Amino acid sequence: MSRYTEIVENGLWKQNPGVVQLLGLCPTLAMTVSLVNGFSLGFMTALVMAASNASVSPVRRWVPTEIRIPVFILIIAALVTIIDLAMHAYLQSLHAVLGIFIPLIVTNCIVLARVEAFAAKNPVIPSALDGFMMGMGLSLVLALLGGIREIIGKGTLFSGIDLALGPSAKMFIIQVIPNYHGFLLAILPPGAFFGLASLVATKNWLEQRKSRTASVPTNEHQLVGH
Repeated sequence: MSRYTEIVENGLWKQNPGVVQLLGLCPTLAMTVSLVNGFSLGFMTALVMAASNASVSPVRRWVPTEIRIPVFILIIAALVTIIDLAMHAYLQSLHAVLGIFIPLIVTNCIVLARVEAFAAKNPVIPSALDGFMMGMGLSLVLALLGGIREIIGKGTLFSGIDLALGPSAKMFIIQVIPNYHGFLLAILPPGAFFGLASLVATKNWLEQRKSRTASVPTNEHQLVGH
């Protein structure tokens, strides 16, 4: 269980792809104009990563080292195609919004990085969990960044949720700031850079604060001993 706990912690916090490894910045910066858009793309990426890791792990012993990267990319591309076609069939409106960024999951360095670094060296279940948790870590970053940009840029939250859940889901859209005229910079590309930089800085500050807090009892114990 400790191994699985470590995988979860690494994916969601310690090695978070969005704010620690800084991988997949293209979708992070381009598709986080709203919480729904960011989380939707992140969740699709998580599904691809879990399926890719689970598919590569059983066959890793039979893939020659010289061609492992092309084989891994072929597996990832097949899974992305399945998800892309499924979204086009059942979530057409959301598929139209996410557009080219769904097929581009194939080229997302996060997916190939986890396949190469983890799935190619570990059993199926830990590999699938690692891929999913890394993807969910990215999803949380995309959702948080999208939510911040949406509130500052439009004054709303969950706008576009009807694209994923149907017209009846419009009732869940929250007008956070009434009579708000918007702040265009927040939903333009510079807003994504400022928002991501703020999240990275916050993550680093929390880690440093945790380190300082952990060192205080140790120092006090040493003083008492002297």
